[in-house]
Amino acid sequence: MPSLTSISKKMAETANLVLSPIGLKLSRSSHDWGDVSSFIPFEQTIIEAKNSGLPLGEYIDARQGIAGATQAVIDEMKRLGVFEQPLHTILEIGPGSGRYLERTLRECSPERYEIYETAADWAAYLIRTFPVLSQPTDGTHLRATPASSIDLVQAHKVFSTVTFVTTAGYWCEMDRVLKPGGYLVFDAMTERCLPPATIEAWAGRGIPSHSSYPAAMPSEAIEGFFSARQYRLVGSFLSPMPPGQTELFVFRKSSA
Repeated sequence: MPSLTSISKKMAETANLVLSPIGLKLSRSSHDWGDVSSFIPFEQTIIEAKNSGLPLGEYIDARQGIAGATQAVIDEMKRLGVFEQPLHTILEIGPGSGRYLERTLRECSPERYEIYETAADWAAYLIRTFPVLSQPTDGTHLRATPASSIDLVQAHKVFSTVTFVTTAGYWCEMDRVLKPGGYLVFDAMTERCLPPATIEAWAGRGIPSHSSYPAAMPSEAIEGFFSARQYRLVGSFLSPMPPGQTELFVFRKSSA
């Protein structure tokens, strides 16, 4: 069974393979990049990314040993038709460093992009860097957003890190704010993400400091919930989340 140390070492080796062509190598950092359950530190990460010469999102992907993973998600969303219709309003839950936000804005030009981010330093950074509106949040609701006002609601690497009740509450809120015909994009750790080797890798990490992470969710429950609310599953695909992966779902709400 792989230990946390060996997993982190492997991730660092992978990241160095990505960085080596541009003459860079990772040094030791106080943040454990092998622990994706912990918040990415703001000031430290901004400085390290600048020193690396890489864009922030690419730097974070490299540090986590999943270079190119964020762009791959956007590419799949594009393939599934998310960006084919005009997206006047977008809402993102937990954008963090803005990796997905930045790439989403490369694909479309919304009139309003709302974010709900609990980390104040990252939220302030996103406001300074991108044309977004940061909404007040308690980490459970989307109260500042009117019903049926959003064309695309997305959340990346969020629902694998919070409790079931929090996830269920957000699902209801996402449904409330999404317009008929709008797209809903999020990922979760389903049974398809948990082959025996991955289960062993998670077990090797020991009991996490906060018991909600990682949070698994059956795909049947996800698909059943949104089907009952008149959503069509456009498609799903797996995305890396060391030491395993999550499954990203693209739903479209009925326009009727």
